[in-house]
Amino acid sequence: MSILVTGATGAIGSLVVQGLARQGASVKALVRQAGRLTPTAGVQEVVGDLSDVASMRAALAGVRTLFLLNAVTPGEVTQALQTLSLAREAGIERLVYLSVIHADEFVEVPHFTGKFTVERMIDRLDLPATILRPAYFMQNEQQVQAVIEGYGVYPMPIGSAGVSMIDTRDLADVAVAELLRRDASATPLPRRLLEVVGPDSLTGERAAAVWAAALQRPIHYGGNDLAAFEAQLATAAPGWMAYDLRLMMARIQQHGMTAAAGTVQTLEQLLGRPLRRYEALVKELVEASTMAQASAPSAPSEAALTA
Repeated sequence: MSILVTGATGAIGSLVVQGLARQGASVKALVRQAGRLTPTAGVQEVVGDLSDVASMRAALAGVRTLFLLNAVTPGEVTQALQTLSLAREAGIERLVYLSVIHADEFVEVPHFTGKFTVERMIDRLDLPATILRPAYFMQNEQQVQAVIEGYGVYPMPIGSAGVSMIDTRDLADVAVAELLRRDASATPLPRRLLEVVGPDSLTGERAAAVWAAALQRPIHYGGNDLAAFEAQLATAAPGWMAYDLRLMMARIQQHGMTAAAGTVQTLEQLLGRPLRRYEALVKELVEASTMAQASAPSAPSEAALTA
């Protein structure tokens, strides 16, 4: 029997696949196109799509435990509900579902309410599952690193209420631990809800200060202008997604994105080590950027161009 990982080529799913493989688990990695995965001992690539019932029935055959992660898309809820029904049909009684922190509170944010709808199905059908509710990912900062370094501005409008960002590697390790715990149990385990956060509550000003220290030059917080944030996102993403994320940022500004007291201690006990800190991630990103710039070919000199 195997552990099926959906979203296996994404930022989180790929880490979960790697983590399970390192622990010697038998893994089926769901991909939409063949040949997407690097061959790894213990990992079987399975071609399928969460929207395609026939392919998911085939993918779920012989599976003992399911990691359900599906991307933020207009069809996200249908994909998740359908997959859970197919998993139940296949007799799978060990699940880990990737939701989002405050899914039950940020009700006007479409992808939050979508994930809470899936949580409600898990609850109403009494499915044995761990629901992971992660906060904002630290690695999202890679998407704005060029702006930070090029313009001296931290542009994410996270406000001053506090965001306990989580390193995606820690999130994946928590998922692996829960998958293995459920998979190893002789009987289905009770449902569990885990908020997954980092050890620091960051504001926009604090995040800018961390980048300033790593870059050794002034970095300013860009402020809380959500209209400008949406407009900028809409140049590179669909309008529905830009608006969804604007609504999320509005809630973050108003209420923050932090977990209940004791959550960090629970996670560190589960992992057996401290959680990664934001300062360490920023340092990694800056060092990688510096190395990439140093190894980039230099522009040809004027003499070389005219020789």
